[in-house]
Amino acid sequence: MERITSADEVPEQGSYLFTVTEADGSEEEVILVRLSDGIGAWKNFCQHEIDQRLDRGVGNGAAIRDGEILCPKHGSSFDAETGYCDNGKAAGSTLAAVDIAVNRGDVFLTDDDLTFAHEGGIDDGDMPGSTSHLSF
Repeated sequence: MERITSADEVPEQGSYLFTVTEADGSEEEVILVRLSDGIGAWKNFCQHEIDQRLDRGVGNGAAIRDGEILCPKHGSSFDAETGYCDNGKAAGSTLAAVDIAVNRGDVFLTDDDLTFAHEGGIDDGDMPGSTSHLSF
């Protein structure tokens, strides 16, 4: 179990961005979001277009409205609790979940296939930014 951050650092609206290392050595971004009864973790990409980040690493993180995580490019919305999308180009898909636990006010990575790398996004510039014209 690796500590990611304090639960207090996960915003009420938006997301907390961090980077993990996959078993194959590649890096992936993950977002933490507030749920009705805790905190959830999802890999930071839209299921319709995997190079489209939900949290672009600026401002308050991913756009979240009425319990839905919004894709900034096409506007598909994913239920923050389940990751499921029932609209837009990503309809019928589900965000990739990451296993975490909250204990004594801290958030821990418990996913056996991932290793915590660092806070924030991937630093090497391989992940493209949003091409969105939407703003929230």
